[in-house]
Amino acid sequence: MSLNWTKIAEHPNELNFNDEGLAEVQVGDRKFCIARFEDRLFACSHKCPHAAVPLAGGYIDTKGNIVCPLHRFKFSLETGRNVSGEGYFLKHWPVELREDGVYIALESPSGFWKIFG
Repeated sequence: MSLNWTKIAEHPNELNFNDEGLAEVQVGDRKFCIARFEDRLFACSHKCPHAAVPLAGGYIDTKGNIVCPLHRFKFSLETGRNVSGEGYFLKHWPVELREDGVYIALESPSGFWKIFG
C-alpha cells in the first residue's frame, strides 16, 4: 500500500483547534480528528471505534492519549492502541508539518481499485 500526502492546511493555526487541542478536518468525503500535543500533530479517526462518538469532543490526557467523551476510552495518539484496556484500536495516519503547510498521509487505492473501484 502506498501513501498519498494530502495538504490539509497552510498552517496549524488554520485547523481551528478547540481548548483541548483537538480539531476535525474534512478531506474529500472523509473526516479526521487532528490532535495537537506537545508541539506535535497527530491524525486519527474522527469517531471512537467503540460508540462512534466524535473524538474532537474529548480531550488529550497528560500522557498523550486521546480520551473519548462518552465512555472515557483512551487511545495512544502515537499508535492508536487502546490503553484503557477495552481492546479497541483507533485508526491513525501520519501527519507532517512542512514549510508550505500541514499534510496527512492517506492510503492510495491499490491498482485493482484504481481500475475497478
